[in-house]
Amino acid sequence: MVDLFLLLLAPAGGDELQGIKKGIIEVADLLLITKSDGALLPVARAAKTEYSRALRLLRNTQSPWKPFVINVSSVTGDGIGDAWEEMLNFKKVMSEAGLFEKQRSDQRITWLWNHVQSELLEKFNNTEKVRKLKLELEKRVRYGETSPTAAAEILISEFMNTR
Repeated sequence: MVDLFLLLLAPAGGDELQGIKKGIIEVADLLLITKSDGALLPVARAAKTEYSRALRLLRNTQSPWKPFVINVSSVTGDGIGDAWEEMLNFKKVMSEAGLFEKQRSDQRITWLWNHVQSELLEKFNNTEKVRKLKLELEKRVRYGETSPTAAAEILISEFMNTR
């Protein structure tokens, strides 16, 4: 649950676009190329160019926010102020579009249901009858003696009957 998804990237991480394969770039709101100083500065600049190109191809064109890439250095301080300004700008743009609070409220609903699922699963797993049946049913499913659906229905039935 975040307001802004900030992706920190090292400049010399091998395949500069490997993050695309994992889909992480597609959800990032701001990308910072770290260690953009000294001997790594040319590599960091090249990484910025590559990620900027990738962003143009990947991002949702319907969003009012267009993410981009900033080179930053903790050694020299370069880019840190720019990164902060863009974080503030992100909040402003998304708030003006009514999306900042919407994202927060959507996240609260997700949090609610994640908590419900977590609590139910904990209660389910701590029910004595379920614990007793669980290993036997897993074994039967593993060896194809019963289907996962049938085993789940048995476990749920036992859980519901203990309430």
